Amino acid sequence: MNSHTKQEPINVFDVAEYILKKQGSVTTMKLQKLTYYCQAWSLVWDEKALFPERILAWANGPVVYELFKSFQGVFEISTTGRGHPERLRKYQEETICAVLNYYGNKSSQWLSDLTHMEAPWRNAREGLKEDKRGFKEISHAALAEYYGSLSPSK
Repeated sequence: MNSHTKQEPINVFDVAEYILKKQGSVTTMKLQKLTYYCQAWSLVWDEKALFPERILAWANGPVVYELFKSFQGVFEISTTGRGHPERLRKYQEETICAVLNYYGNKSSQWLSDLTHMEAPWRNAREGLKEDKRGFKEISHAALAEYYGSLSPSK
């Protein structure tokens, strides 16, 4: 352990690696959607972003471009090979675990369909053709506003 008091900043690969550690192998599409929901609920519950990378509104749903680029053409993934889940703080782990408890047993297609019904993705896709990838960002404000307005299901 080093003596620095400043913690390393967390990135999307740290979050993805933690998801894979808890969830086991998943499709890359499912990893994208779980990462998206972790970011959304972190903005609501913790009032801060879990990772700094942008989320884009692509045709198949929300995508973190850095994850896409790393695993392009890969169907299923069991490790990112570059994430450091030990960088996560306890409250961040709790947020991710709560997301996995709710969304973790759903299929990637179910998760993709769900994102297509929700305002953050739909609003960011406005003006894009259905099959166009596009590079429109789903903002933190849009995520916090939409998911913060949902009533708890418990």
